[in-house]
Amino acid sequence: MNYNIRGENIEVTPAIRDYTEKKVSKLERYFTEVPEANVHVNLKVYQDKTAKVEITIPLPQLVLRAEEINNDMYAAIDLIVDKLERQIRKHKTKVNRKLREKGNAMEFFATSGSQVEPEDESELEVVRTKQFDLKPMDSEEAVLQMNMLGHNFFVFTDAESNNTNIVYRRKDGKYGLIETK
Repeated sequence: MNYNIRGENIEVTPAIRDYTEKKVSKLERYFTEVPEANVHVNLKVYQDKTAKVEITIPLPQLVLRAEEINNDMYAAIDLIVDKLERQIRKHKTKVNRKLREKGNAMEFFATSGSQVEPEDESELEVVRTKQFDLKPMDSEEAVLQMNMLGHNFFVFTDAESNNTNIVYRRKDGKYGLIETK
């Protein structure tokens, strides 16, 4: 794996770089062959001395991405690697279940040496289905509708482009817009 480690408001020291690479390289044990992937790490320190770590690993079958905020940079790195491991295990369980149903073998993930206990399948179960008409509106009206409903996201048809879009509430309290083509 190729590492691209950036720092915002922090100098990426050799110690931090080595620690990050050592921790993230532990994820390689989940794959049959080490993927040729670029690992994008963004380390950020805020004025209140809290550290935010973001890691994105684009792979052919999936994109691993996680972020963690902690008072200690090294603790944040440990926690984010744990999150990425859970994502891999969850994806591996899902893929293996689908392949068992089809009767195929999977060679992307390693199976020997690092057996993974299947996750609770109820996590992936759809427990409720809703149907509704998408009304044409602008993004501001969609945010108002979302807030009125008390949801974290809202799907709507953009009045100008007639495309299906999504507004969502970000962790920082601001809003995001996902536009479809």
